[in-house]
Amino acid sequence: MEMQLKTGNPHELEEVLSHDASMIRRMLTDFTGKRRHRPSEEQLDAHQLTYKRFRSRIQRNSRQGPAVSTPVAPWRQQSFEFDPVCQQLQLDSPPKNHESAQRVLQDNPQEAALARGVSPCEAFKPSNTPRCVDASRLPAIKNATEPEWVWTAAVKEGRIPQQAGSDDRRHDLQPFDVLNEAPVNLQGKSVMKLLAPSLLNDYYTNLLDCSCDGLVALALGSSVYIWNSETRALVGHLDPQLGRPHRHSISSLCWSRDGRALCIGTRRGQIQLWDVEQKQSVRCLLSHLSVVGGLSWKQQLLSSGSVLGHIHHLDPRASAPLVGAAVQKEAICSLQWSPEDDCLASGSTEGHLRIWDGDITGVKRSRQPITTVKQPSAVKAMGWCPWQRQVIATGGGWNDGELRMWDTLSGSCLTSISTNSQICSLRWAEKKRYLITSHGLPHHQVARWRWEFPSISPITQLTGHSHRVLHLAVNPDNTQIFSAGADQRFHIWDL
Repeated sequence: MEMQLKTGNPHELEEVLSHDASMIRRMLTDFTGKRRHRPSEEQLDAHQLTYKRFRSRIQRNSRQGPAVSTPVAPWRQQSFEFDPVCQQLQLDSPPKNHESAQRVLQDNPQEAALARGVSPCEAFKPSNTPRCVDASRLPAIKNATEPEWVWTAAVKEGRIPQQAGSDDRRHDLQPFDVLNEAPVNLQGKSVMKLLAPSLLNDYYTNLLDCSCDGLVALALGSSVYIWNSETRALVGHLDPQLGRPHRHSISSLCWSRDGRALCIGTRRGQIQLWDVEQKQSVRCLLSHLSVVGGLSWKQQLLSSGSVLGHIHHLDPRASAPLVGAAVQKEAICSLQWSPEDDCLASGSTEGHLRIWDGDITGVKRSRQPITTVKQPSAVKAMGWCPWQRQVIATGGGWNDGELRMWDTLSGSCLTSISTNSQICSLRWAEKKRYLITSHGLPHHQVARWRWEFPSISPITQLTGHSHRVLHLAVNPDNTQIFSAGADQRFHIWDL
């Protein structure tokens, strides 16, 4: 063969090289292992032998002349640049859902039409049909046949508070059982610490809210617990029905402004409305085909945002609840109507804060936000200032840590201050004129701020959580702060 390569005709040489190239390609395919299942020991040995044959063939061909293809550099010669801390913690990286999102759009032409900014009704029209959109012709939101959660009243038992370092009967403790209660109010320390097991450690969730009547709703796993902040007693909890094939993990929840309805969004795109006073489901809607990232009420209308970037405006009283929609390119991780209900703010995982006008009827191709601003990290912590119109606060994530105040009319940043930590949540205490933020590394603190245009200044820092403080809520009279952290603890702080 060696003599033929040196002195034979060119056609034979080309045939030999082509054969070698195909062999190498097959060996490379075996070596890289495209099968997704875990290989057995015999398969691992086979791959090693295959690689040895591949390497020996490359070495043999390289002595005779240039190889048909150049092998990948050995692992020790490859260089990788990354931040090991950020890679390990993955504190606020955007969800990797692009492929699944594309599959969802391909399987559902209505969602695909919304993604292109076209009315779902128009997606099925001939090209010469006028593109006018009527809210009554929007696609109907599916109603679930029956509620997938059931209400369970709390069992009233006299429980003895457990000290923070005690492990006695720890396995018997239930959500909102008292772990530690301070005998006196210490500056910067929590008044009470309660148990919050199964709290999802996910930066992009919104799992805590307090109603105007002082009822605290906290999602723990696939259940939602209702706790009365005035009596400090557990009222009850919503749990998935037994026998359901899927236990829907909760991604977002919020109370209606009148405190009558609790809205719950799941990772499967379902939205449930519950009348907690009557202990019954009001409505169950299959609104989105992806994770519900944000919920907010505008009087009797409910707005929801998904990780596909779709904003749906729903009227739960109507037989066809979807009355309007809007689309943005990035995943939505926060959504909030302004106190006057004239503007809607949406925060994205890519760092964009968008302000939409109050006209929510229908779907328009030309609909664009009235203001768009950019910060270096996801806009998850967000809140409108209750006493200053058109001012909104945002908190930066792991790579940012800046607390910013924005003028939503001009799109300019009024002021900012560095917190040197991830800002997980943000709430306003209107009666105290405070801004409350919760943080991750390095101190896992809750911070109070004073906002007086044009500056913002820190007041106090509250410490007690051992992991990042994911969620915040404030009671109706603004005298207490509620915080829930990745340490699966629920703290009460005096404001």
